[in-house]
Amino acid sequence: MQVNLEVPAVALAIGAHPDDVEFGCGATLAKWAAAGTTVHHLVCTDGSKGSWDPSQDSARLVVERQAEQRAAARALGATGECVFLGWVDGELESGLRQRWEVAYWIRRLRPQVVLGHDPWKRWRLHPDHRHAGLLAVEGVVAARDPHFFPEQQLPHHRPVAMLLWEADEVDHVEDLAGPGGAAAITAKLEALLEHRSQYRSTHQIDDPRDQAQVGAFRRRLHDRLAEMGALADLEAGEAFKHIGRV
Repeated sequence: MQVNLEVPAVALAIGAHPDDVEFGCGATLAKWAAAGTTVHHLVCTDGSKGSWDPSQDSARLVVERQAEQRAAARALGATGECVFLGWVDGELESGLRQRWEVAYWIRRLRPQVVLGHDPWKRWRLHPDHRHAGLLAVEGVVAARDPHFFPEQQLPHHRPVAMLLWEADEVDHVEDLAGPGGAAAITAKLEALLEHRSQYRSTHQIDDPRDQAQVGAFRRRLHDRLAEMGALADLEAGEAFKHIGRV
């Protein structure tokens, strides 16, 4: 099991929806940001279906979720861009047009490390997560080779590595028990709590004033980080599939 990449100068995390990045790699991004990494977010969909309330106005929800994502990025210490591609929630495709956009942002932002969903995770139910993962992988391939999308008029760019979260076959853990780990975990939790529109659905918080419910959410996150850290004999960590030659 590999532990800890060299801290990159620039990192780009690609998620299907607002909050996916924070769940998948929020503490890793916070740790790197504290060490000087410029952290960027790229969110593929508009998040317009992210509510269990059938009376929720979708257009208002899109605005709320973008604001929540920007606040979450700040909570992580991210100083880069929050890019919203705006594809309709639940209808994301990993087509050429979408790949063009992801490759464009990889070339423009020039990350050393790209993080995203593992598109090959078995039994994945949500199609947006699968397609966002494919777009991250295929966007890297397109961005690195000069004959893809030359009309972008941007120099091609090859990241050093990819880290895929939610992977079935984990081979890399970012240590959250060492220096800066506790602060990174706190930042991840605070970033996730900025996604207030998701309290009921993904956070299992019906009343944010109920400290027992908020505390239970925090404990679930700590328990999950402990499980992932244990894969590398660490007290806490975030686990990934590492692709080192992209």
